[in-house]
Amino acid sequence: MEENRPIKKRDTYKRLITFSEGILLLAIEVFMYGNMWYQYYSDRIELPFFRRGDWAVIGMYGIIVFLFTKLYGGYRVGFLRLIDVLYSQIISLLCANVVGYVQLCIICRDYVNPVKLLELTVAELVVILIWIFACRFLYSKFYPPRHLLLVYGYKTPVEFIDKINSRKDKYIIADRVHVSEGEQVIKEKILQSEGVIICETKAYIRNELVKYCFEHSVRSYVVPKLSDIIILGAEPIHFFDTPLLLSRNQGLNGDDMIFKRILDLVCAILMLIIASPFMIIIAICIKLYDGGPVFYKQDRLTLNGKVFKIIKFRSMRMDSEKSGAQLAKKHDDRVTPVGRVIRKLHLDELPQIFNIIKGDMSMVGPRPERPEIAKLYKETFPEFDYRLKMKAGLTGYAQVYGKYNTTPRDKVKLDLTYYEHYSIWLDIKLIMLTVKILFQKENTEGIDANQTTAIRVDKKPPAPLQKKPDNLDESEDSFY
Repeated sequence: MEENRPIKKRDTYKRLITFSEGILLLAIEVFMYGNMWYQYYSDRIELPFFRRGDWAVIGMYGIIVFLFTKLYGGYRVGFLRLIDVLYSQIISLLCANVVGYVQLCIICRDYVNPVKLLELTVAELVVILIWIFACRFLYSKFYPPRHLLLVYGYKTPVEFIDKINSRKDKYIIADRVHVSEGEQVIKEKILQSEGVIICETKAYIRNELVKYCFEHSVRSYVVPKLSDIIILGAEPIHFFDTPLLLSRNQGLNGDDMIFKRILDLVCAILMLIIASPFMIIIAICIKLYDGGPVFYKQDRLTLNGKVFKIIKFRSMRMDSEKSGAQLAKKHDDRVTPVGRVIRKLHLDELPQIFNIIKGDMSMVGPRPERPEIAKLYKETFPEFDYRLKMKAGLTGYAQVYGKYNTTPRDKVKLDLTYYEHYSIWLDIKLIMLTVKILFQKENTEGIDANQTTAIRVDKKPPAPLQKKPDNLDESEDSFY
């Protein structure tokens, strides 16, 4: 089959190269830990290990480092931004070395001097910095930004293009084509591209293009509709010799609800014990600042649209909503100095532990929305209520992978992804990933000054489109 697009054979070995880079870093970290173990800690054991025992201790550290780094994305040099990889590596190393210190104390049956482990941590951070910049240099040299073709429907996806343009180190939208230009024009452009993004098109157009990309081995990125996400969570079954996809659409089953509730209670009680001193300090600071109430309660929505009173530390002035309900804006002057600090660190959310213990919320689930704001979202996106098929959560899929100002459309897609792929292990993973986002600024970034909700107002008009043929239907689904 003759193709006009250049075949990037180097992509064949991309996974192997990134895997080798990760193994190299892991090997160096394990070697450094092993050297420290033999020099400073192995002799402290009452009955020193023989050779295999020492290997087991060092190997266990390697497994711990690998699992944390893999969980937080520390090996994804080409996929994540440079600062995100560095942040992920630091979080992973700190978590691994804390667990490693506990492991040392258990093995030595005593509290050991952590100085050498702290020195090791600093040395590992230096190695990680060198590794990240070296890998990034090699990645940018051998894997320059991928030039993509954007195929879109009846309106220009301005928000989505802005997101792509924020990662010009990885993607460049080299060309855009509207579906009205015709199948032949689009397919010719596809063959000249390194990849295709299919966004906001009718399902039958998208399906045809996806199959064409598959046939010609062209990488394709598809912005999913809600129905796509539901299908992704379906169970494959066979009806005689016909494959079917079964979507049960019944929510959690009995054992899932029991295990989820147990996880909620265990995590909430542990968090309450650990966070109590910080909560007391925060309460004192809020009271001393303006003498107002420490907590505030607010109506929020949870499972099946039930309204409950959420409890949070007050981070705004007492008259912050005299003009009506609205989300926090960037540089919002309603936020108090104390509130600015606790909001950045998500500490204003700590009193929600009591909501979890009471059963109004879960540890993991969709962000609880205010009834007034949810009503506004539903006027534009009726499917916003799909989020209410799960109990609201302190953290969740949209909270970890989205931002405070994520659009309602994307919020629903993220929460529905969680709903369709739910497992107790996914809950545990999201709880651990929450540690990573605590200090990331974009996760607490407010909405723009010209907004009252997360429905965005376009800052620039969409690009002019060519006239569509009469047989092209403009009535798209509610979500594209």
